[in-house]
Amino acid sequence: MQQEPTISFSIHEDKERQMKDLLTQVYDALREKGYNPINQIVGYILSEDPTYITTHSNARSLIRRIDRDELLHALVKSYLNEGKD
Repeated sequence: MQQEPTISFSIHEDKERQMKDLLTQVYDALREKGYNPINQIVGYILSEDPTYITTHSNARSLIRRIDRDELLHALVKSYLNEGKD
């Protein structure tokens, strides 16, 4: 009898994927409203002031679901790993 391979599940990877999805939705909402999404998101991350994020498409509520410390960790990790390929 042949065993099926074990599927590996990582909560950490799932959480990072969820953060990316939420951040992408926020980015798209900011762009739709004519803002510079990068500047607005950076402003929010640095200040934690939700008024940097539009309420359009529920973006302000979405970004508040993301833990800032976890987001910064994921961003730095992604940035540093980017050039290693």
